Amino acid sequence: MTRKAATGATPAGAPGSVRFVVGEAEAGQRLDQALAALAGVPRAQARRWIDEDRVRLDGRPARASRHVESGAVVEAAPPEPLESALPPEPIPLVVLHEDADLIVVDKPPGMVVHPAPGHRSGTLVNALLHHCRDLSGIGGVLRPGIVHRLDRGTSGVMVAAKNDASHAGLAEQFRAHGVERVYLALVAAVPGADAGRVDRPIGRHPRDRKRMSVRTRSGREAHTAWRVLRRFPKSGVALLEVRPETGRTHQIRVHLSASGMPLVGDPSYGRAGRRAGARALRLDRPALHAAVLGFDHPRGGERLRFETPPAPDLAALLAQLAAAEADS
Repeated sequence: MTRKAATGATPAGAPGSVRFVVGEAEAGQRLDQALAALAGVPRAQARRWIDEDRVRLDGRPARASRHVESGAVVEAAPPEPLESALPPEPIPLVVLHEDADLIVVDKPPGMVVHPAPGHRSGTLVNALLHHCRDLSGIGGVLRPGIVHRLDRGTSGVMVAAKNDASHAGLAEQFRAHGVERVYLALVAAVPGADAGRVDRPIGRHPRDRKRMSVRTRSGREAHTAWRVLRRFPKSGVALLEVRPETGRTHQIRVHLSASGMPLVGDPSYGRAGRRAGARALRLDRPALHAAVLGFDHPRGGERLRFETPPAPDLAALLAQLAAAEADS
């Protein structure tokens, strides 16, 4: 049953509690900020758990403002489940794998991952509720089962958790960079180098709070590696394989744009991405596909790896570009 946070304190260490060890990435952060990163939940939700006395730092209650040290143990007891008010919707899903603990799907472009203002239905969560009937409650009432997310325009592999233990286990792997993530990105540039990496912090744009930027004083560490798979010099674009080594919001889009390689079709991070081929080839979204997702099963420990080809619109675009290169 999908869950909504309930009130009433439950001591950490009780059945259903989850345990995390603070790493170097969280050292020095406030407890609510660190817990949000460790558990893969919004910071406001982590703060509610702390305020409801559901969190212990090294076995003791602590305030949300308490700064944590590397190696500290954070235990949290998520609230008891209540039924979610989100409506299940019979939206078709491409299921790559499913078991009692998790489900892996190939998200189509244009699908929002979870309900938000302006998108209360038709989301991946609505589809999962109809398909699974049971998702983890750590993500909260609007994001049950969601351990990570893809932007609305991005297609590709996603995993969702069916119970809290699996959610915590997967979130820890994402936090510790134990998850293999490989993207295909079509960029509005033809790089001279065959490979490279971007090591620039990412934070909120100083003037547009809906966007992210590398030009910020409060950015978080971010690293992205890329290599060229194919150049299309006649069209002025190239296909890259991209491996994000951290998980910041809009990381690939921001890092590539800041490096002079904005995504074709990206409405937010670079006008060149909208001009170069996007209109003529009818691509109305950022040309980004999550091609590979690999992780350890949170219960059994076996390594799982899933790979999907580009969505039909991106595949058609790549075929057109290849034909243009071959046309003499």
